[in-house]
Amino acid sequence: MEGFPHFTSPNLGLPRDSTSRHGEPRQEHQISLTVGSTNSTRERKQPQTNAVEMDHIVRSPRASVLIDDLENLAAYPPPIPITHKEEHSKHGEVVHDFIIGFADGLTVPFALTAGLSSLGSARVVQLAGMAELVAGSLSMGLGAYLAASTDADKYAAEEAREYREIVAVPEEEKEEIYEVLGEYMVSRRAIKPFVDGLVKNKDMWVKFMMDFELCLPKPNTSRAWISGVTMGSAYFLGGIIPLIPYFATHHVNKALFISIGVTVVILLGFGYIKAILSGCSKVIGIKSALHTLIVGALAAGASYGIVKGINTASPEAGL
Repeated sequence: MEGFPHFTSPNLGLPRDSTSRHGEPRQEHQISLTVGSTNSTRERKQPQTNAVEMDHIVRSPRASVLIDDLENLAAYPPPIPITHKEEHSKHGEVVHDFIIGFADGLTVPFALTAGLSSLGSARVVQLAGMAELVAGSLSMGLGAYLAASTDADKYAAEEAREYREIVAVPEEEKEEIYEVLGEYMVSRRAIKPFVDGLVKNKDMWVKFMMDFELCLPKPNTSRAWISGVTMGSAYFLGGIIPLIPYFATHHVNKALFISIGVTVVILLGFGYIKAILSGCSKVIGIKSALHTLIVGALAAGASYGIVKGINTASPEAGL
């Protein structure tokens, strides 16, 4: 193995000119290889990159794209999967309408029948109670239908106005977005990217203004008649309960006490279930049950007292 020459390879892996692409003098780097008969030594020096070359690498197009991606990843990290269960009430507007209708139906006819029972005629209670029940159900249903229809008309009018405003005065509408989000203590600098992205889509821009500026949820197209049927039916269902004892027995006083007992139980149960469906705790449910019972008792007591007082003061009316 002896006799091998000693050789060097200048500028291995680098351009052969003596200057860099930026005009800076390039340092010479050599790889020296020596082979002996008994041992071999390999000495290698890696090319050193100066500051100018590093700046060129960082500013290259591919590196710039990579840096932008890293910056975006740091500023907008990927969403974290939600593992916990949201404990929110999922009951919608139908349950809301049912609660209102049932509460009114349970309270008003109960108060009416209790008051009319002071006259001592089961027949009067039956006729007057059914008349009020039918009229009340129709009134509640019609009222709910008209209210839902009015909400839909109002939403359409306000939505059309917002579309006109974002075309006529876009800068003022943008400023209103800053005002809305500013109420949440968010800085203007942090809001600006959101605003710039939102205004590119006019439909979403208008939707944002409807949801957050005017606080008007978009009504369901079939909401009007569903609301009317639900509330009217719930009123009838709640109102028929205190009337049933008067059809079961012709003894007015006996029917009154049965009606009171049944209605008290229903009021307590309804008050508790209403609170639970609304997402409240059991303690609040108990308070709601007692509150519902007190309201129903006061209404029935007032009705009974007024009718009894009028009948006592004017017995010649023949009631």
